[in-house]
Amino acid sequence: MKSLLFLFCLTLCFTVFSQGRVDGFYRGASNATVVLGYGYEDSQNYFIGTEKSNLNRTLTYINLFAAYGITDRLDIQVSLPYLESNENKSLQDLSVFTKYKIYSHQSQKGRLELTTALGFSTPISDYSIGGLYDLGQQATVLDLKALVHYFFKTKWFITAQSGYSIKFEEVPNSIPFVLKLGRALNNYYYDLYYDFQYAIGGIDYRGTPAPQNFRELGVSYHKIGGTFYYKVYNNLGAYLTYGYVLDGRNTFKGPSYGIGLATNL
Repeated sequence: MKSLLFLFCLTLCFTVFSQGRVDGFYRGASNATVVLGYGYEDSQNYFIGTEKSNLNRTLTYINLFAAYGITDRLDIQVSLPYLESNENKSLQDLSVFTKYKIYSHQSQKGRLELTTALGFSTPISDYSIGGLYDLGQQATVLDLKALVHYFFKTKWFITAQSGYSIKFEEVPNSIPFVLKLGRALNNYYYDLYYDFQYAIGGIDYRGTPAPQNFRELGVSYHKIGGTFYYKVYNNLGAYLTYGYVLDGRNTFKGPSYGIGLATNL
């Protein structure tokens, strides 16, 4: 299982709306995974505050992701995306996460595990701020997360995670939550997920004061989606992802699509 799984869970669906950046699976000591992903977001509506408008945007990304098992209980992972949104094109935010398995209990039905995770991300380029086609909010973020992961002997699993995102440079803090259900077999993997972010405070687009500081926008959303991964040859696999933002605040509504390759080293 260590040699197969899937730890692009999907930090790679890495548009502005990423699902849980950590998963409940561990690489194992001295094992590494490298993933190269490409994605496309086709948003037809933007929520001005919580009111839907006809403002639209397309966004594409390429993301490089790598993870390494320091021990059987400790992983580190790094992600770096390149985004294009209309005339804006740039590397975005470098993200580094560590996760540690603090508890594991095996029963006849499966295995229960508890994980804590600490993440840090920061911009590595001076991309613009001040419009709907921006690549981000130029925020440095400290993420604190906790995960509950249950892996059944039938290879089904369920993972729930939440925590607190401390954001600097005037960007409102937020509370994330991700619930994921899936199955992980030797040659393929699939999941369905629900992803939620709640922004604490902040201002709304086209609200007051004007002119606005886009770093102060409060971004909340509800998103659903899924992933399918298949082992192509030895340590090489390919994946497809789909996500859809249903509702939110100061966020785009619509679908996103992703493909990529993953290899274990």
